[in-house]
Amino acid sequence: MTTATVLTPPPVRPSIPPSAGPTPKVWTVDEFHYLGELGLFEGRGAKLIDGEIVEEGPMNHPHAIALELAMISLQVAFGPGWRMRPQLPLVLGQTTDPMPDLAVVGGDPRTATAHPTTAALVVEITDTTFRYDTTTKLAFYAASGIADYWVLDVNARQLHVFRDPAGDTYATHLTLAETDTASPLAAPTSSVRVADLLP
Repeated sequence: MTTATVLTPPPVRPSIPPSAGPTPKVWTVDEFHYLGELGLFEGRGAKLIDGEIVEEGPMNHPHAIALELAMISLQVAFGPGWRMRPQLPLVLGQTTDPMPDLAVVGGDPRTATAHPTTAALVVEITDTTFRYDTTTKLAFYAASGIADYWVLDVNARQLHVFRDPAGDTYATHLTLAETDTASPLAAPTSSVRVADLLP
């Protein structure tokens, strides 16, 4: 006598939607700063823009001289009580720290308990990144309420002044030649010659 074998069907697997593929890692400011403390970005000009780490590479000589000149001129224009912060953290949210070329912030560094989250003036110096500084970075500075944003174009020998943030752009854009002067919004009685900022 033979016995029949009853086959049981395999278990039904739950339907799994197809994968959308790998997704990029969104870095936070805290993670970005930690990686910097480990020395991962030494000499690489790293910035955190909307959760993405971007690198601008080493600074060339004209850029470095323009940064020094901007620090000198703006310290005179702003006077005591203002700090010049070159390529230091400026936290504009959980996932953005653009590490601007220069941020002017008020107060005494000895009493600061955290990185600044705003600035009276932000200056970016450009010789190879003009489009990026006037589009992507501009949008973050405007959206963060930075009232006075300057882009110093070393190649064209011009200063672009952006004011009146409106959403992710600025309502006012002035293009100044090296013979012109500019007055920071937070130091309206002082004027800075564009020529004094240029190498």
